[in-house]
Amino acid sequence: MKHPAPPPPTLATDSDFLAAAEALLGPRGLTRDPELMQPWLTDWRGRYTGRALALAQPASTAEVAALMRLCAAHRVPVVPQGGNSGMVGGATPDASGGALLLSLRRMAAIRRLDPAAGLVVCEAGVVLQHLHEAAEAQGLRFPLTLGGKGSATIGGLVSTNAGGTQVLRHGTMRAQVLGLEVVLADGSVLDLLAALKKDNRGFDLKQLFIGSEGTLGIVTAAALRLLPAAAGRATAWVGLGGIKEAGRLLRRMERRLGDVLEGFEVVPAHCLASVLAHQPGARSPLAERHPWNALIECVSPHEDNAALSETLEQALAEALEAGLIADAAIAANEAQAEAFWALRDGISAAERALGPAMQHDISVPVEAMPDFILAAGPAIEAAHPGTRAVAFGHLGDGNVHFHVLAPEGAVRGIWEEAEGKAISAHVHDLVTQWGGSISAEHGIGQMKRDELARLHDPVALGLMRRIKAALDPEGLLNPGKLV
Repeated sequence: MKHPAPPPPTLATDSDFLAAAEALLGPRGLTRDPELMQPWLTDWRGRYTGRALALAQPASTAEVAALMRLCAAHRVPVVPQGGNSGMVGGATPDASGGALLLSLRRMAAIRRLDPAAGLVVCEAGVVLQHLHEAAEAQGLRFPLTLGGKGSATIGGLVSTNAGGTQVLRHGTMRAQVLGLEVVLADGSVLDLLAALKKDNRGFDLKQLFIGSEGTLGIVTAAALRLLPAAAGRATAWVGLGGIKEAGRLLRRMERRLGDVLEGFEVVPAHCLASVLAHQPGARSPLAERHPWNALIECVSPHEDNAALSETLEQALAEALEAGLIADAAIAANEAQAEAFWALRDGISAAERALGPAMQHDISVPVEAMPDFILAAGPAIEAAHPGTRAVAFGHLGDGNVHFHVLAPEGAVRGIWEEAEGKAISAHVHDLVTQWGGSISAEHGIGQMKRDELARLHDPVALGLMRRIKAALDPEGLLNPGKLV
């Protein structure tokens, strides 16, 4: 399906717009220096590179609003960008050079942190790790984390409805957002920051912008929920005979451990071996090799480390006695727990070092995931000789990362274009047949836009396009992404 091209900026090369933007933002807020812009014109994966009219870095919501009014007057497209850590090219401009790249990184203030209310209001450019540190200093925690926490920003996390490793217990970013501040395409500011538990004044408008990837408005601030700091943490690495056993273990742990179960990740032997070979100093937690592994984490605001570890150890002992697991190791301290997580977080880099791969962020119903993996892997390998399919990740929420590794000797860049797209289409067809989603937590961006148009419910697509047209009639916000 063809997508309408964004309207060409009428003054894309006109010095009037740039002069007005520079007068508004000052020398720190606007640059056309190629060296300063270059790092932000290519996505994190290196798949997409674009050009931009300039790089704008406003320092306040007022400046964002004034800049959007200026862009609307000159019909200049805008590509919002946070930490540039996205996985689907959603924050990369196209090759035309007519769009303004809008970075929110200078808007990095924590406006309010209320321990009594369990609430923080922070600007879009706040880095996730900095939010974690600010919450911890007040005896609280923000219940969402991911491997890119050192660069991912709150605005980007909201705009992509990010997931991470704690979704099993706490949900995606959507569940953490209590309110938003958004600048619309015409420069008006939508203030939805009031964190009311009850509010029946019509539509819950903030939900429109969560996961909309900057196509409906620019998130400038968010009110987020905080939880009491963890009193105890227990982490275990478990060896399993198969992915079906992992599914059964997950259900058993949910019944046995209840709300303290926060993470349940699965790692096949191939992925663990790749990390051990690639990551300096990495060691396997278990003496023997197992076809599958599970990384289990429990967190409690009440039990200390020792008590929680004892609870987890007893639950695993019962699973061992029932023949559900082959072996297990419980982290003795924080350093060992972090070492377990480093094995999980190192998979993508290790697999990339092996050569080209098509990486898919997919979900199916939780109870169907083991069967999906067992069916989809062989189907892909049979249809595309020489490839290898590996699945790993967040089994607890029905989301795994399904990678298809290229045949030996394949050339990076060439193979993805020649064969990779057909492989991805095949994977997405299988996911759709299983009642799943082609994007579980990374968004659509430009990488999956055409696949979304091909496979998503046409009624849902129609509604999305009508909402886009209503909020951004000139098509200036992040053109070419999502819809």
